[in-house]
Amino acid sequence: MIKNYKRITITIKKDLLKRVDEIGAIESKNRSQVLEDLIIDSLGLHKIKTAVIMAGGEGTRLRPLTYELAKPLIPVKGKPLMEHSIDLLRKYDIKQVYISVGYKAKQIMDYFGDGSKYGMRFEYLVEKEPLGTAGPLKILKGKIQEPFMLVWCDVLVEVDLSDYMNFHFLNGGLATIALTTVEDPSRFGVAVMKGNRILNFIEKPKFGEEPSNLINAGIVILDPQVLNYLPRKKFIMIERDIYPKLAAAGRLIGYPFDGQWFDTGTYEAYEEVLKKWKGIK
Repeated sequence: MIKNYKRITITIKKDLLKRVDEIGAIESKNRSQVLEDLIIDSLGLHKIKTAVIMAGGEGTRLRPLTYELAKPLIPVKGKPLMEHSIDLLRKYDIKQVYISVGYKAKQIMDYFGDGSKYGMRFEYLVEKEPLGTAGPLKILKGKIQEPFMLVWCDVLVEVDLSDYMNFHFLNGGLATIALTTVEDPSRFGVAVMKGNRILNFIEKPKFGEEPSNLINAGIVILDPQVLNYLPRKKFIMIERDIYPKLAAAGRLIGYPFDGQWFDTGTYEAYEEVLKKWKGIK
């Protein structure tokens, strides 16, 4: 028997069992896995209630568009880019959101407001000077006591966050990075995996020297203990300053998924998004 599990016998109505098997067929899970997921959901376990959206970048590769417009406000399918990230979080009932802003911060805050129009609560982390991709975590130290989600607003991603959360809690990592595959991983952070564990994380390796095609999809679940790994310097990159340390400690987990994923960092990528992104269903 698997450690920490106990075998039980239950009686269940045939029509309910049929529905369980239908869910299992859709999600490629057996009955036990489906029932466990349903119990976890009903008890409110393995739930993450807080997210941090990274929205402070200048979008330099999208100039001249971003000279006048903040990157999170660039239109995609009739709504601002960042609103698609908000749609994903709202779908899974994540209502407390910290938004890290810097470049054209007022534009972003004026548009999205306090989050009430989305049924959410927004609090802004204003960077007066660039602090790096982990800079906002310094501001949050002491504010967050439970696991939270860190989301980059310049990627469009559709992933089952419930399954992602369960995966994080069951694997015991301090950070679980959502991973997708691309043909050219050299422009992204690349993960070297063994089982569910990330053995090494390399940010933007040289072209032709990429150890895999599994890349950081721009969304990660972090345990508050990660904040103890922050180095004592002003400018901190989570990809270079924290992920390798967690990997070396055996506490960095990878979550590969097959959902929609698009980068919006260049005009070519942005054009592809306008053609192919289907939105959050």
